[in-house]
Amino acid sequence: MNERSGTEDLRRRNLSAVLTAAHRHGPLTRAALVQRCNLTRSTIGALVGELAALGLVYETDVAAARVGRPSPMVHASERVVALAVNPDVDAVTVGVVGLGGIVHRRIRYNTSSIPSLEEAVNITRAVVEGLSVELAGSEHVLGLGLAIPGLVNAEVGQVLLAPHLGWKDVDVVGPFRQALGMPVVAANDATLGTLAESIFGAAAGYSDALYLNGSASGIGGGAIVGGQPLGGASGYAGEFGHMVTRPGGEQCHCGRRGCLETEVNLDRLLKVVNLNHAQAEQLEDALLATQTFPVLREIRRQTDLLAIALGNLVNVFNPQIIVLGGFLGVLLAADRERLSAAVAAGPISGLGTKVRLERAALGAELLLVGAAEAVFAGLLTEPRSVAPGQESGARPS
Repeated sequence: MNERSGTEDLRRRNLSAVLTAAHRHGPLTRAALVQRCNLTRSTIGALVGELAALGLVYETDVAAARVGRPSPMVHASERVVALAVNPDVDAVTVGVVGLGGIVHRRIRYNTSSIPSLEEAVNITRAVVEGLSVELAGSEHVLGLGLAIPGLVNAEVGQVLLAPHLGWKDVDVVGPFRQALGMPVVAANDATLGTLAESIFGAAAGYSDALYLNGSASGIGGGAIVGGQPLGGASGYAGEFGHMVTRPGGEQCHCGRRGCLETEVNLDRLLKVVNLNHAQAEQLEDALLATQTFPVLREIRRQTDLLAIALGNLVNVFNPQIIVLGGFLGVLLAADRERLSAAVAAGPISGLGTKVRLERAALGAELLLVGAAEAVFAGLLTEPRSVAPGQESGARPS
């Protein structure tokens, strides 16, 4: 490597470090960036200037310090956006997410039946077309991220199996890319949720964390081990929903009986408070307001089975924190004391007493933020992949 290429590579890495810091931890003063990135003030100034010219960051003034010059505040530009899509058995949710994890728009399109891949694409295209004026005001539209409830080969954008959607061995990236005319990436929804919570949510700052999400499509999750996401040999780690928690229990679609996602189930909770899938966002209020014996019995039944699964995971992973999203977060809110006590008592050697249980901080925006993060990954690695004043992703016509 010659001296010039070495210098350029160093600058590229420094640009990446500054943009990533502003995106994940900002807004930050230049002084804070100096400390976080271990660079000189003049170097930070030059890097921020280049990122600003690319439309990726902007600065605002802060109140003058008592001593010395005030340090401008550096913001990742929320006008640099990614589209995010989460197809599920009862809806297709589309979002517009800016750098910094800012969700500008979240549109849930309820479906009367499980959407096919073609229907999910058509719904997404229609929603995005309806957002065309809003997207026209963006600095850069980088692409679209898909959060799929199933096994996804992220490298090639193929769904091996999304059992609740009925999608099997299909290319999901190609149809969305063709319909929208922009780069598309896809990954498992719970994996993306883990990523989002570890960066912007309840697991931020923890080196060892577990995330479990419960949705209409079942239960999945992910693990952060030693600060790194656990992918598995084929990228499919985190199928926590298929731990057996009640041997001989309900039949699961996987062929076994008593799997966590069959026994701890959104449908059962909705049914006991007389709600349907379109009313799922009302579940928490309904559970807390309807303190009848059948409701309390179902909450306790599901809480106890969830505690068995969490105890097993504590024994395996020894996490600092477990984050629960979707309807699992509702269960935590409905009877935190019972779930916490069971998790504390279950694992070996008192490991459960040292684990924090927290609800996912990003709520309904979680999977959209995670899907957008998959899109932002390339930009954060190579900020110069966008040209000043130009978009890196085309908009649908």
